[in-house]
Amino acid sequence: MGQRARLEPPTIGTDPTGLTPREYDVLRLLARGLPNRQIAAELYISPGTVGVHVSRILTKLHATTRTEATAHAHTLNLLT
Repeated sequence: MGQRARLEPPTIGTDPTGLTPREYDVLRLLARGLPNRQIAAELYISPGTVGVHVSRILTKLHATTRTEATAHAHTLNLLT
């Protein structure tokens, strides 16, 4: 597996979410519809760690589901 391009978070001061760079990595893959195991494999982390990141993403985006988090991310232009 080659390294994937990282989604660059908005510059400091313009990101209203407070997502970390790793949370952006997870969010990018989450938006592609990947389950935790595949996200873990892509990022070389454990599925449990992905679960923690997903939980934090949901909290920071005020979402209750992965789909809702992705929709909020698109609305906030976090995935462009």
